[in-house]
Amino acid sequence: MGIFEKFRKQAEQAVDKHGEQIGKGIDKAAALADSKTKGRHTGQIGKGQAAVKGALDKLDRKNDDIRDEPPARPAP
Repeated sequence: MGIFEKFRKQAEQAVDKHGEQIGKGIDKAAALADSKTKGRHTGQIGKGQAAVKGALDKLDRKNDDIRDEPPARPAP
């Protein structure tokens, strides 16, 4: 097993075990970025958020680890 395959397997295990926590962290980071930009880039942040979640969810070739939630909205 090459070093890349070893890393991929470790990443798959981490996403399987902690997918919900990772998803919450992504949501929190997106919300922070959106609040710092005062909502000017909500669309771009939402697209990035969805892309990251999709990539992590498909890491093990299954769509079962990270739940999709609506894009971040700025805090009032």
